[in-house]
Amino acid sequence: MNGIMIQGTASHVGKSMTCTAICRLLADDGVRTAPFKSQNMSAFTTDIGGGLRISRAQCVQAEAAKTRPVPEMNPIVLKPADDTAAEILLLGRPFGRMGGMEYRERFFRTGMEAIRKSLGVLDERYDAIVIEGAGSPAEVNLNDRELVNMRVAREADVPVLLVADIERGGVFASIIGTLELMVPEDRDRVRGLLINKFRGDIRLFRSGIEFLEKRTGLPVLGVIPHLEEHGIEEEDSLGHAEDMKLPKYDEWAAHFRRHADWPRIRQLIFGADGR
Repeated sequence: MNGIMIQGTASHVGKSMTCTAICRLLADDGVRTAPFKSQNMSAFTTDIGGGLRISRAQCVQAEAAKTRPVPEMNPIVLKPADDTAAEILLLGRPFGRMGGMEYRERFFRTGMEAIRKSLGVLDERYDAIVIEGAGSPAEVNLNDRELVNMRVAREADVPVLLVADIERGGVFASIIGTLELMVPEDRDRVRGLLINKFRGDIRLFRSGIEFLEKRTGLPVLGVIPHLEEHGIEEEDSLGHAEDMKLPKYDEWAAHFRRHADWPRIRQLIFGADGR
């Protein structure tokens, strides 16, 4: 399978936006590209036809990839019902309501079957898959039955790019701590780091890049400056669709490409020959 997985040191570090940029850049290169997020917890879904609904974030990424959304791009959606339970959509259709412990104990096998089936379908139809994780892969209390981070990377057998948000502070601790909490097999799957939402003079961060690369042994494949006006609806946005501006996929993808090492990221997706 040709692909890459974008994981983050925490929620809201820019995983969705990174996937969106990569989807558009690949599509512009003529690559048939599919976004994929195995499990998305979101109150916002979109009807993709036939009564099927998936999360809005993966619909945005499909649009960026210049392809139509299908349920396999987001096989599991958890729509919060209250603080302890969620309504489950499985491959676009209602599956039922479960509390957190019930979901963990009873749904795991069903979820993994849907994830494997979906990855297989997308692998047959597309040239590359851009996979988004959720939260952090270092949630040690959940990792034995997680359905959305390293287990998916292993299932798809793809490299991982780890994204951190420098705007919120603590970027060095969040990256190094995340890597330290991974088991060696998963740690070895991480092939690069991406620093997101940078503000200020990049020269002030050059020593930080050197420190991260020396400390982790991983290349920093981009420091992406904060971009105010992109019009792209981010995951779990509280805005209403009528209030959103037209998404500027091309502008965002060009911004990402200017500040990331796109040739090396592309090579990770397609292997040594870079396609």
